[in-house]
Parts: sequence; structure tokens; C-alpha cells
Amino acid sequence: MSELSKRATIYFEPEIHRALRMKAILAQVSVSDMVNEAVRLALREDQEDLSAFDERANEPVISYEELLKDLKSHGKL
Repeated sequence: MSELSKRATIYFEPEIHRALRMKAILAQVSVSDMVNEAVRLALREDQEDLSAFDERANEPVISYEELLKDLKSHGKL
């Protein structure tokens, strides 16, 4: 663990904790490394979602009813 690392207490459900420990052993990494990677992945996914929202910000907005009408008119419903 680097000197820049911060400590935190995280409470897991017993079954989750057991599964996490077993997976860490099999992967030959620490539980801490696994949790850090999972958090990184979640944050990356959030970043991708926000980017997608930004990219679509200028798309036209239609109501749900208009969407259904359009789908029906194109034989999708």
C-alpha cells in the first residue's frame, strides 16, 4: 500500500465478504485491490454515462406518446 493511500472502514454482508475474500485468494490480490478496482470501474461507468448525456444534449425531445405513435407508424408496434 502506498503512502498516498487512505484508510476507510467498509462493512460487507457476511456472504459478500466471504466471496470477496475467496476471489481475492484465487486471483492472488488483496481485498483492498479488488475493492479499489471495483470502485474505479463504477466511477468510469459514471463518467461514460455523463459523456453520453453530454453527447445527446442537443437531440430533439419527443414525448412518450409521440414515440409510441412513431413506432406504430413504422410497424414496430
